[in-house]
Amino acid sequence: MAENQYVRLWEELKKYFRLQIDYTRLTAVEKFSLLLSAAAVTLVVVLLCACALFYLSFALACVLEQWFGVEWAAYLVVGGIFALVLLIIFVFRKQLIVNPVTRYITRLFLDKK
Repeated sequence: MAENQYVRLWEELKKYFRLQIDYTRLTAVEKFSLLLSAAAVTLVVVLLCACALFYLSFALACVLEQWFGVEWAAYLVVGGIFALVLLIIFVFRKQLIVNPVTRYITRLFLDKK
C-alpha cells in the first residue's frame, strides 16, 4: 500500500516539474516576443524619424539660405545643429539610452505579472 503511494507521489512530482518547465518555456517565449516586437517598433519609428529629419533639415537649410544669402553657410549651420545634437546624445547617453533600455528589459524579465 505504501509503495503504491510513493509511485503516485513520484508520478505527481514528475507531472508537476513537466508543467513548470512548460510554463517557463511559455513565459520565455512571451518575453522574447515582447522584446522583439518592441525592437521592431523602435526600428520603424527611428527610420520614420530619420526620414522626417532628412526632409526637415533640407527645409531648414532652404530657410537659412534666404537669411545668409549663400547656400553653403545654411548647410554648415544645419550640420552644426546635427553635431550639437549628437554631442548632447553622447554626453547624456546613459540617461537617454542605457537607463530606459535597462529599465524596460528589467521590468520585462523580472516582473511577476
